[in-house]
Amino acid sequence: MNQETSGIQMPDRWAPKFFTVWIGQAFSLVGSSLVQFALVWWLTRETGSATVLATATLIALLPQIFLGPFAGTLIDRWNRKTVMIVADSVIAIATLVLIYIFIIGRQNIWAIFTILLIRSAGSTFQYPAMEASTSLMVPKKHLARIAGLNQTLGGVINIISPPLGALMITIFPTQAVLSVDVITAAIAITTLILISIPQSAQIMAQSNGTMEKTSFKQDMRAGFQYLVAWPGLLAVAILAMLINFLLTPASSLLPLMVTKEYAGGAPQLGLLDSIFGVGVIIGGLVLSAWGGFKKRILTCMLGIVGIGLGILIFGVLPARFFYPALTGIFLLGFMQVFANGPLNAILQGTVDPSMQGRVLSLIGAGATAMSPISLLIAGPVADTFGIRTWYLIGGIACILAALVALFIPAVMTIESNHQKTIIEGLTPGDISLVQPQEPKS
Repeated sequence: MNQETSGIQMPDRWAPKFFTVWIGQAFSLVGSSLVQFALVWWLTRETGSATVLATATLIALLPQIFLGPFAGTLIDRWNRKTVMIVADSVIAIATLVLIYIFIIGRQNIWAIFTILLIRSAGSTFQYPAMEASTSLMVPKKHLARIAGLNQTLGGVINIISPPLGALMITIFPTQAVLSVDVITAAIAITTLILISIPQSAQIMAQSNGTMEKTSFKQDMRAGFQYLVAWPGLLAVAILAMLINFLLTPASSLLPLMVTKEYAGGAPQLGLLDSIFGVGVIIGGLVLSAWGGFKKRILTCMLGIVGIGLGILIFGVLPARFFYPALTGIFLLGFMQVFANGPLNAILQGTVDPSMQGRVLSLIGAGATAMSPISLLIAGPVADTFGIRTWYLIGGIACILAALVALFIPAVMTIESNHQKTIIEGLTPGDISLVQPQEPKS
């Protein structure tokens, strides 16, 4: 079921409304990035402990892993606009509390850990709600371009946030830097209040009495059934988990690769981060302009192959070839866009809008759960067989996974095979029978 089988009229002029919300969320992302930088810097300066930093990272992952599946169900049951407003507000309030703690001089590690946990919990609701709302605000044919634009935004933020955060930390006290997040959150909330966001068919049908209200347990079970009943979707979810399993250690081991294998230092690591960000930005701009292949899953597989090649290039070149090896990092950033953007567009364009909160959250939770697992495995592997070993394993596995997926019919036809399998796999009460219309471009 998709947007073309709709029954709810959507606004003709979609772009001004969508981009008003998008710009507000972009401001919020910048503020969140600055807060993240400020908190990591404070923990680094005050403790100098790798264990503390690792714990902070783990704390930020926990809500996404354990709260994600429940959050997705609630997002599909509630008004998504309200969910985003409340989530942004909770994050802003948590930051205000932290600002007060810094003002009175009571800042400590556990206070920051608690705020990080609350902020991550808010993001666990906010991000899937925005992603699920996008498919109700943007015409299906433009979803890949919007995904490319989102990737570009992420690349820009990754490049500007560290130097901007470092400059602000140098000039202003920590609480002043944190206040930027409150201001940007207020901008995001204001844009949400001003713009109407279409609701899913399930919410509309239940509110007007044409569909019987279901329980939280029923909705959560339906989300799992929906994912499992669609072989192509389940295969793509497993592929996303595999890629995250392979890439997380490759990212965390980069500082050791630079220092131990390429005999570099902080400048080389900084250059590497910048090259990656430039790759993401250029890739996002290309995807935004091009939109990818008509069969978007082909663009996704091309991106995964490119990611594998990038990892291999950086992992196999000899120590004296550090700067040529940066082409691998550029390729990694560039092709990451073509893997992630079309995948998001596929999910937004084919998954029942009433199910998107649950599906996106389930896939996100599964992929995020791979991070701590892979890090536990990659550490001993790198210590025993050498750091480059993981790059060889990760690069080859990415390429093979994409090539194998090309020969799996359920994956390659994911954009057209969903309606029959979903109808056969679920009872009528498990899915919404009325779909929103395709917004007119």
